[in-house]
Amino acid sequence: MTSRSRFAPLDVVWRTCDAAPECLGVVHEPYGRCLAHLTPAEAAAFLRGLTPGQALDLRGTLLPEEMVTRVLDGVERRVGRARFDRAVFMGPARFGDVVFAADATFDHARFDRLASFYGARFLCNVSFREARFQRELSLHDARVRGHAAFDHVTVRGDALFGAARFGAALFGAAGFGGPGNTRFQRASFQKAQFHGFAVFDAAVFHGDAAFRGARFHRAVSFRDADCGASAEFQGAHFEGAAYLGPMRIARRLSLAGVRACARLHVDTGGCRVVLRSAAVLGRLAARLSDAELDLDGARVAGLSEVTRRSGRLRVTSLDGLDADALTLTGADLRTCGFGGLHRPEGLRLRECVFAAPPGGLGLRLGWPPVRWWGRRRVIADERLWRGWGAQGPDEPAPDPARLAVLYERLGPGVDDARVAADFAFGAMEMRRLGSPRGRMRLLLSLYWLACGYGLRAGRALGWVVLVAAVAVGAVCWAAGVRPPDKPAVQRVRVGVVRPVASFSHPARGLGG
Repeated sequence: MTSRSRFAPLDVVWRTCDAAPECLGVVHEPYGRCLAHLTPAEAAAFLRGLTPGQALDLRGTLLPEEMVTRVLDGVERRVGRARFDRAVFMGPARFGDVVFAADATFDHARFDRLASFYGARFLCNVSFREARFQRELSLHDARVRGHAAFDHVTVRGDALFGAARFGAALFGAAGFGGPGNTRFQRASFQKAQFHGFAVFDAAVFHGDAAFRGARFHRAVSFRDADCGASAEFQGAHFEGAAYLGPMRIARRLSLAGVRACARLHVDTGGCRVVLRSAAVLGRLAARLSDAELDLDGARVAGLSEVTRRSGRLRVTSLDGLDADALTLTGADLRTCGFGGLHRPEGLRLRECVFAAPPGGLGLRLGWPPVRWWGRRRVIADERLWRGWGAQGPDEPAPDPARLAVLYERLGPGVDDARVAADFAFGAMEMRRLGSPRGRMRLLLSLYWLACGYGLRAGRALGWVVLVAAVAVGAVCWAAGVRPPDKPAVQRVRVGVVRPVASFSHPARGLGG
C-alpha cells in the first residue's frame, strides 16, 4: 500500500478513516472506515447499494483499478455528484464514456497510471486543481458543459485533449455550478505543467481558454482549435515547439510575457494578437488575417516572419521591439509606433502601408504661414511629433534626432524604392528641424529648398528653369534690345525748273 503522510492537510474538511492515522479516506457509515479499509463483505454490501446517477464520495481513498471498475459498473457509468479529491488511483483509471450528471471534483488527486476520460460527459463543472498525473492523461472527445479547472495540474506523460469541448452551456449566479449565470464558462489551465506532448487539436472552447503561466516541456499543438472568446497564454513557457493554429479565436490571443525556446507558430485571424514583452528565442512564424498585432517590448531571435494571409493586418506598436531578423509582410503600419525600437536594421518591411502627411494646404501662425505638404510616406511617430495625430496624456513626444536615426536605419529594410526614398527624405527633414538655429540649419534649409535633399528632382528642375528665365531676362535688359520700330518714310520734295535768261556781265557790257 502506498505510504501516506501521518498528518492530514489543513484543507481536508471531511472525517477521515479510523483504520489508520495516515489514511485520508472519507469514512463510510456505519463502518467508520474508508472504502479501502472495508472488509470484502462490507465492500460488497457497499457496491450492491450503488444505483445509476448516485453521488459518489471517495475523497482521499486509495483506489486500485479493480475497485474503480466495480464502482463505475455499479452506477452503470452514470454518476451524480462525484467527489474524488485527494484520491489515489493506484492503477489505470478508466472513466471512458462515463456521464457525470452533476459537478465532479478531482482536486489534489493522484493518478499513478493512465488516466482516461475518453468520451466522458461532464454535464456540469469539473475540477482537477493540483491533480498529479504520473502517466498519460486523455480527455479526447470529452464534453464539459460547465467550467473546467485544470489549474496547477502536473502531467508527466502526454496530455490528449483532441476534439474535446469545453463550456458549451450557460450557467448563472454564484457558486460552483449554480443556476442563473449568463456567461459562458471557461477552461482554465493556469500554471499547469505538461512534461509530455500536449495535444488540443480540434478542441472547442466556447468560453475563454486560460493557460496563464502554463509550462509546456515538449511540443504543444492547437491545430484546428476553436475558441469562442479569448485564448490567454500570458507568462506561459514553451520549451518545445508550439503550434497555435490554424485556429479560430473570436476576441484575443494573448501571448504577453511568454517565453518560447523553440519554434512558435501562430496562425489565426479575426482577433487581436498580443505579443507584448514576449521572448521568442526560436523562430516566430505568424500568419494572420483580419488581425491586430501588438509587438511592444517583444524579443524575437532568429529568422522570423509575420505575414498577412488575407484581409487586413494592423500592427499597433513596435515600441521596444528587439528583433534579430523579422520580416513584416503586408502589414498596415499607419498607426504603429516605432519609438524605442531596438536594432531597426533587423526589420524587413515588405508590401507594408505607411502613414502620410495631411493633404492640401496647411495654414499656421508661424513661418511660413502657408504650407503645401507633399505626398510621402511617414511613420506614425513623425505624425505624433508634428501634431498630425492624437497624443495620449502619458505619451511622451518623440525626439526629432531619434526620428532621424530611425528613418535612416529603417530605410535599407524597405522593399519599395519610393518608400525608401521617402524615409531618406524624412531622415534629412528630422535632422534639419531638430538642429539648433545656426549655420547647420541654414545649410540644411537651403539644401531642402534647392532640391529636397537631392531627392526631389522636380524641385531642382523648377529652380533651373526659374534661374534660366531670370538670366535670359537680365541679358536682354542689359543689351538694350527693344522691339523693332516702324521704318521712317522719307519725303522727296519736287521743285519747278525755271529757265534762266542770259545777260552780260555788267562790267563787260559797260566796257564794250
